Amino acid sequence: MTTYRHTYFDDLSHPATQAFRILHTGFTVAPILFGLDKFFNFLTDWPKYLAPWITNTLGISAQTFMYGVGVIEIVAGLLVAFMPRYAAYVVAAWLAGIIVNLLTYPGYYDIALRDFGLMLGAIALGRLAQAHYMETHVVTDTEVTETTYREPRPVPATTTTTTETTERRAA
Repeated sequence: MTTYRHTYFDDLSHPATQAFRILHTGFTVAPILFGLDKFFNFLTDWPKYLAPWITNTLGISAQTFMYGVGVIEIVAGLLVAFMPRYAAYVVAAWLAGIIVNLLTYPGYYDIALRDFGLMLGAIALGRLAQAHYMETHVVTDTEVTETTYREPRPVPATTTTTTETTERRAA
């Protein structure tokens, strides 16, 4: 028999659950929408944000580079949707790259600062996603159960016997 733990992540009125859901939704939808817009430039003229040294180094047009950026952002949004505890850090690294680009091109320091805030939000999502995972999945006594909220704690083992576990693995 398997033991499941029910925690505050089951309670949608809990602030941690709300924060996780807001960040998870935001970092799923925003990259997908912005990635799609890299192909259409409805929201803004995206190539103007690309530092000229990047296009000069790669030998491609800024719009062609933005097509690649769009694909990466769509994939990042989909990864966050399905694997937020890992993909949030991918998004944070991507935002760090955008910040470097903006800091090397005068006139966009305010946007770099905004993206720094978004990067912090992505890191917060990664931490909340890890806590969510640890609190909502079956954990055996051999897994590490560390969260940022309390000391590592032992988790009750399942009520199966060693013989039953060995038989299940053999099957």
